[in-house]
Amino acid sequence: QVQLIESGGGLVQAGDSLRLSCVGSGRTFSRYPMGWFRQAPGKERMFVAVIDWSGRTAYYADSVSGRFTISRDNAKNTVYLQMNGLKPEDTGVYYCASDRLPMGVPRRSISSFEHWGQGTQVTVSS
Repeated sequence: QVQLIESGGGLVQAGDSLRLSCVGSGRTFSRYPMGWFRQAPGKERMFVAVIDWSGRTAYYADSVSGRFTISRDNAKNTVYLQMNGLKPEDTGVYYCASDRLPMGVPRRSISSFEHWGQGTQVTVSS
């Protein structure tokens, strides 16, 4: 059974930092691109960041570029999202996800991802 479990969310003030973690099991996650997405109340889930299987290539949404950093530790089956300079508009449930294709180019569309975690809430107060 494939599982992704996120942690690290919380309530912070604008300008603060958080680091989210996502631990995978039931699959060789080191072979797959991994992504982070977020969903704000009343809005659709949106792409935040993605990293390739090796950790060498990453892409970001324009709204988080320069503030967020995605990374991974394949030995621990874990992907991270370091979030600095948080803004109230970063509020939402953050989900990690595993791409459908092993060793592929990192992609941004939700439909490209097969397995999802349950999400962790991030709330940024102004």
